[in-house]
Amino acid sequence: MTVSSRAKTFSAGLAVLLSTTMLAGVACAHGADDEVTEIVVVGKGQTRSVSTLLPANLDVVPPGTSVQKALNYLPGVMAQSIDALGTNEQSLSLQVRGFNTTHLGYSLDGVPLGDGAYNNYNGLTISRALISENLGRADLATGIAGLSLPSTSNLGGALIYTSSNPHKELGVSASQTFGSEDSARTFLRFDTGEYNGFSAYLSGHYTEQDLFVNQGAYNKSWGKQVNAKAQYEFERGRITAFADLSSTNQADDAYLSKDMLSRLGPDWGGYAPDWQSYLNRAYCSVTGPTAPTKCVAAPSPQKNSDVTFTNGQILRNDELYYLAGEYEIATGLTVSAKVYKHTDKGAGNNFITGWSTQGTTSTADDLPVQIRDTRYTIDRDGVIGSVSWTVANHHVQAGFWTEDNVSSAARYLWQNVTGPFSLAHFMDKDGQPDLAQWVQETTWKTKQFYVQDTVTLFDDAVSIDFGFKSTDATSDAKALPGIAKTAAAASTQFASGSLKAKDSFLPQVGARWTITPGHEVYASYSENIAMFQGGFKLGPQSVSQAVWDAQGKYLEPETSQSIDLGYRYVSPKLQVSMAAYDVDFDNRLLQYNPCPTNQQQNPGCGNSFHNAGSVTSKGVELGVLWKALPWLTWYNSAALNKTTYNEDLNWCTTTCVVKATKGKQQVDTPKELLSSVVTVKGYGVSASLQGKYTGRRYYTYTNDQGFGGVTTFDLGVNYDFRHFDIMKGARLSLNVTNLTDKRYASNFDSSVFAPDDAAGSILVVHSSAPRQAFVTLGYSF
Repeated sequence: MTVSSRAKTFSAGLAVLLSTTMLAGVACAHGADDEVTEIVVVGKGQTRSVSTLLPANLDVVPPGTSVQKALNYLPGVMAQSIDALGTNEQSLSLQVRGFNTTHLGYSLDGVPLGDGAYNNYNGLTISRALISENLGRADLATGIAGLSLPSTSNLGGALIYTSSNPHKELGVSASQTFGSEDSARTFLRFDTGEYNGFSAYLSGHYTEQDLFVNQGAYNKSWGKQVNAKAQYEFERGRITAFADLSSTNQADDAYLSKDMLSRLGPDWGGYAPDWQSYLNRAYCSVTGPTAPTKCVAAPSPQKNSDVTFTNGQILRNDELYYLAGEYEIATGLTVSAKVYKHTDKGAGNNFITGWSTQGTTSTADDLPVQIRDTRYTIDRDGVIGSVSWTVANHHVQAGFWTEDNVSSAARYLWQNVTGPFSLAHFMDKDGQPDLAQWVQETTWKTKQFYVQDTVTLFDDAVSIDFGFKSTDATSDAKALPGIAKTAAAASTQFASGSLKAKDSFLPQVGARWTITPGHEVYASYSENIAMFQGGFKLGPQSVSQAVWDAQGKYLEPETSQSIDLGYRYVSPKLQVSMAAYDVDFDNRLLQYNPCPTNQQQNPGCGNSFHNAGSVTSKGVELGVLWKALPWLTWYNSAALNKTTYNEDLNWCTTTCVVKATKGKQQVDTPKELLSSVVTVKGYGVSASLQGKYTGRRYYTYTNDQGFGGVTTFDLGVNYDFRHFDIMKGARLSLNVTNLTDKRYASNFDSSVFAPDDAAGSILVVHSSAPRQAFVTLGYSF
């Protein structure tokens, strides 16, 4: 199918689904007494491509949805998650112009959130940092981030989140949501109002939901979170304090292969609570004295290799604080400073195959089940400072960021399993594990400095930015013995070693010209360097000492060079943004592991990392927001992307083979993205329907395997009772995700990408959630 025919099919499908919603909206909105709130803002005045998501965008998604997932309809953006709310840590992924989650930058109120990696080591996701109702705005720089962004991963752009400020008036907001899969969510926010320059709010939420897959027990996820923010404004300055306390406990979904999806369907889950059936299959998957006699082969269409009891539990406890101040020393001269602290305790617990003794001399009662217990910690603090000076037609900025971080990762095995129980707790309370596979602590030190001058000319018709940043980041990893009864063997223990990414001059230059009122063109160029990743699976220090000694001294940090060109038109009724880009991504780091995700703890498995050449990304994007009528807006976006490997791949496991990857589309990077959002509003009723087409995605470097394009829809309908005095302040909402119940391949596991997969056996994909519905009653006064 051609791109044009796909677009026609997408548009036709959207039109059919829109008809009912729009007719209802017209009927209720004709002669409405209010206008549609803007759903998107293009970056007017910017010298690079920027789109802004406002709180009104979140009406189409259920309350509590991750702000990151809500970005999915913007040009060039693909946001995936297995769950409707986009809060599942393992499945939340993002692609922007060919760069994946961990090659982007993230910040909240200027505080770095790390690189978005699932395996904690230098930050946290936005859903754990900010309750979605407390969003002020989210700015997405799709190609080039600003020099002031505190990040060492922003090769391909950045997400800059801003929390809402305390309200100026005393008030309370509360809401209660119920929905599919026994979902329930409670939200509450209290604002003090402003008194002599001081204002504050305190808010919290609790949420829970079951897995949608066919797993009958140990399938519940829950989370609780508190946000607090206080501000004191005085003449020429402001002081702000923020606190976030977050605790999540998520039942996880298993990764599936393409073969499993075809045999077992998208709802395949663990055997729980059927412990005996799980044991029957597990006996077939391990070697030992009782395995041959107790193995009971899986019934068709299952295979013995599909065995799993549950896919475990993900736990994250975070605390994030910052204190910030800004002060105007003199007219046009402002200084600002911020200090922050973030700690995290995380874990991932899983039942796996392996022998557990029962404390007896006999082997007949041994069970073929162990528990894999992976633990994480983060303890980081930092300082950010800047000065800005406006003089004549120059706006000069200079600033710095420094961060110290100590992170750790450890994997333990419990070999005393006697039966099933919930893994939804930190297992350090259960005593001493039997075996350590690896234990590693890493000390990170980051320093950045930037300076930039923005010159405006011809009554602000022209602006030119030019400046540079300097990055110096190091990581020192150290293998530790751990706390298990048996320490990690040298053959499995992760390495001790140091990595460094440094570049003292990373330039960025851009220009913007307002041709006539409303019409702008812009162009920008930027260079960036990324620090080597950490974590137990993604970073080049998560290898054996022998592999590290052989490869460590040859590794080079990844870099990018980006060119961004565009045009904008902004008027009261129409906004148009067009962009073209050309990006070179060099020194691409590639991970090798001969084993699938669920077997990487076995003998003969292990990571190795290599620089695997370069990637070129070229593309065009279009975004159009049309305010057709006072009660109707329609937003559309389209993106074409060609991101290809520049070299063939020398793939090495036990031997090396050259794979034909030159010119192939990069994995998990669709060539086409189309989206459309229509919103009607009036007389207290608002309705939004969002459609998204995501093109074919490959998960092999030779493009021999992938999943076809898919179109999905989400619906949000809201009614506020402003016309009923007794219920003024109340609001009722209905949100339906995956409206047409389309089942498709959701996010990919980037750690298992391979050159080819003729049998479709790589455990690489999560299936999408089915159609789900959520009803929310809220009240504000």
